[in-house]
Amino acid sequence: MDALHYFIERDGFFTTQMALEVGYAKRDITRMARSGEWHRIRRGAYAPGAMWLELDPVAQHHVRARAVMRSLGDSVALSHASGVVAHGIDVWNLPLDRVHVTRLDGGAGRIEGDVVHHEGFSLGHEVVEADRMKAVLPERCVLEAASRVDTETAWCLLDAGLRSGTFDRDSLEAAYGIMQHWPFMHRVRNLVPFADGRSGSIGESRGKHLFRSFGLPQPELQYEVRRADGSIAGVTDWAWPEYGLLGEFDGRIKYGRLLEPGQDPGDVVFAEKRREDELREITGFSMIRLIWSDFADAAMTAARVRRALSLSKGMQTK
Repeated sequence: MDALHYFIERDGFFTTQMALEVGYAKRDITRMARSGEWHRIRRGAYAPGAMWLELDPVAQHHVRARAVMRSLGDSVALSHASGVVAHGIDVWNLPLDRVHVTRLDGGAGRIEGDVVHHEGFSLGHEVVEADRMKAVLPERCVLEAASRVDTETAWCLLDAGLRSGTFDRDSLEAAYGIMQHWPFMHRVRNLVPFADGRSGSIGESRGKHLFRSFGLPQPELQYEVRRADGSIAGVTDWAWPEYGLLGEFDGRIKYGRLLEPGQDPGDVVFAEKRREDELREITGFSMIRLIWSDFADAAMTAARVRRALSLSKGMQTK
């Protein structure tokens, strides 16, 4: 896109002023936006229409947050869900319709169009750079966002924060100790102790939440199965060794991640089947697999897992 290409490549958007500076007239901007060739992200900020449609909601939010930060400058830092996105932490089920910022200048909290301004205090060390933008510490963003959503979403978010490596358990617990009396923070009080970055995906975290919600035994995470020579045959998402049961979450993205260049998806599925056969042969355990749609009827899935645990334990005692 001619002279605007640099700005789009750098930030994902361009401003009205940028378009004017490279030679577009105001009528051109209006015409391009009405035709859909340019997408109006927010007042005074645009992206190529085709490019915008290719972005998923998280990527769109990231670009919108960057446009907000350019507009508001150093008086704010990204926080809550917007800070989570800026820090590159996995997002599932978080509302992304507005950009969240915390005032650094003592400004009042308010909702202003597509921006939620939060009152709050931030010491110098609590404001860091996240993808060339000011944001509060990632552990604080995660706790802020988790305190405003349902338990399952919060559970997944806490796991994702630890999995990201942007903070560790000590930092999470220290941040909660400071924030525990903040509004809404009581909602995560009982979740923080169970946050575990070993859950390798949102799906695995949802499974762990399902098991606890229905009173099922908690599994061991990232369970290593070793061959007689000590080499690792595989690592399962969940395992209940005392019940003789292994568990895996099969999101479609998992197989995409395993796919080598030029490899057929069917080959990957076959290889995964052989891996499962070897794990069952080595351990003598059964295997249960959950897919994304299983979470739509959590009660039925919990009953299925309970039956698998019971059957596997029964086989172990024979």
